[in-house]
Amino acid sequence: MEIHVITAFPHLFQSVLEESILKRAFKSGIYCIFFHDIREYTTDKHHQIDDYPYGGGPGMILKPEPLFRCFEDIQQRFQLHETPVTLLSAAGERYSQKKAIQLSLRPKLVLLCGHYKGIDERVIDYWVDEEISIGDYILTGGELAALVLIDSIIRLLPGAISDIDSAETDSFQSGLLDHPHYTRPEIFRDMDVPKVLLSGNHAEIEKWKKSRMIETTKKRRPDLYNQYLECENINSTSENQEAIK
Repeated sequence: MEIHVITAFPHLFQSVLEESILKRAFKSGIYCIFFHDIREYTTDKHHQIDDYPYGGGPGMILKPEPLFRCFEDIQQRFQLHETPVTLLSAAGERYSQKKAIQLSLRPKLVLLCGHYKGIDERVIDYWVDEEISIGDYILTGGELAALVLIDSIIRLLPGAISDIDSAETDSFQSGLLDHPHYTRPEIFRDMDVPKVLLSGNHAEIEKWKKSRMIETTKKRRPDLYNQYLECENINSTSENQEAIK
């Protein structure tokens, strides 16, 4: 995968990308990433990328000129004409595991990081294809949100995680939260590992895991639990209809 990040603060990404799975995946050539500094597309001696909003009000707005120059440049140099532009924005679609899977199937990503009070709307109207929000709260800029997307997407790419079953059984992959996990020692401060996990009976272990996933989701995320029930009912109805045929 080829990732392009348009940002005023490219150095914010460095420490995260140089650790753990993201570092190994990069060294293995599973993805490559390019940072395009908005300041490099300014023409004034102060490299100004923001200005006061028309109509008054607090905060500063990212100017359209350097962003237009940036998009025009990278589209030409990296052949990105057919690649959707994703803006990290509080006004965007709520990010989910389903969206992460969809994005992981793209050969290229272009992520635009907002900053300050916002971005000149003409940039959004002309260049942006989709907006994504990682939650109903405000960050200083889109850089941290972009890192969340990058991390969640890269770990889905083939070869990024050596144990692919680990990724496929993560929370949200099945529509449910993950089940509890235990490791050695078997007894720790008078707290035991559930006996079923020590039984060697794989059918019973899987049954226990599924029941705990349902129980945990119902308790902690009733919204996800209700969606899960709806899907189960739809699948059950479809199976019954097929059986009748």
